[in-house]
Amino acid sequence: LATVTVAAVLGGYLIYKHIYSRSSKKSKVNLDISKDSPKVVHCFDIEDVGSKAVYCRCWRSKKFPYCDGAHAKHNEETGDNVGPLIVKKRDA
Repeated sequence: LATVTVAAVLGGYLIYKHIYSRSSKKSKVNLDISKDSPKVVHCFDIEDVGSKAVYCRCWRSKKFPYCDGAHAKHNEETGDNVGPLIVKKRDA
């Protein structure tokens, strides 16, 4: 009986460990933007921004680096709360 109990506990632990290690692996945030580059970097002159610019932070925008609202679907699917970066000139 002790051998069966030890085997059952050990088997359960190994199954748990296998499932847990799979689900806790780190995943990529950027799935398809500029994958040929070692690092994705965009630089904008503040003078060229105009009165307001909205930039993507979820990496799902089809207009990247600009936001197209794709974060709404991403947040709904994942439970995340990411939103855009909004850069605007201060009101005078």
